[in-house]
Amino acid sequence: MADPVSVRLWDGPVRVVHWALVLLLGFSWWTAETGRMEWHRYSGLLVLALLVFRIYWGFAGAGAARFASFVRGPATVATYIRTLGSRTGSAAPGHNPLGALSVLAILLALAIQVITGLFAVDIDGLESGNLSHWVSFETGRVAASIHELSFAALQILAITHVAAVVFYLVWKRTNLISPMITGRGRLATDPVYPRAPVWRLVLGAVAAFALMAWVSKGMPPLQF
Repeated sequence: MADPVSVRLWDGPVRVVHWALVLLLGFSWWTAETGRMEWHRYSGLLVLALLVFRIYWGFAGAGAARFASFVRGPATVATYIRTLGSRTGSAAPGHNPLGALSVLAILLALAIQVITGLFAVDIDGLESGNLSHWVSFETGRVAASIHELSFAALQILAITHVAAVVFYLVWKRTNLISPMITGRGRLATDPVYPRAPVWRLVLGAVAAFALMAWVSKGMPPLQF
């Protein structure tokens, strides 16, 4: 068997979004726990922009960034689960079929967390999300409750994600952290992923942060 070769896996946008979300989620938790709600809202808005961009990049990006490159059907996932006892690492160049479900679950939980936070209202009606004026007080309170529950779900998903990384490092002898830092991993063959054109990156980034700015102002009518 040929020795593994170093290949380009994760592009810069995927890595920046990944680690920025890790930092922002920790910061969001800290600001909520310490009552720094203005900074909490800023953090949530940045998470919104990064989430929108990552979903966009999952279709407009290239190679391992695309959802189509790693999201698989139930049969493929079930087949992969049966190989977990083996010490052989996954042959998938990006996320393995089971890891892909984890990615989708985290993105969904993040979306619920951000959206409910935008509409949430506290019990005194003093601290409210940027879009809370669009809903009634009662609906804002429901959003606040879901916001708390979705964060609990995010914590469970984060713990599961870290546990999976440790499992792959110890049992599968596969380092999943290094490629998400350097962008490169070691595989049997080089998939030779194409690069996405720069204009797609610029378009996605501008659109995501423009949406963030609009939401931060409460989504006022657009002036043309």
